[in-house]
Amino acid sequence: METVVGLHRNHFGEIISFVTSGGRVISYQKALVEAADGIIKGVQAYENHDGKVMLSPEQETSFDHFPDLF
Repeated sequence: METVVGLHRNHFGEIISFVTSGGRVISYQKALVEAADGIIKGVQAYENHDGKVMLSPEQETSFDHFPDLF
């Protein structure tokens, strides 16, 4: 099972894709699906106060500690 090891942010600082331990770069949307399907370990999907489904790391409060890989 893969884990998230890094991410890519746009110029607004928003996460647009994730880098997995398997070396894949996947979109935020694909990461949501794979987290829900149990393909990616260590992240969870949740619904924010606006009703939008978001990802968060299971052991941390944010993705700020993940490196921004290019």
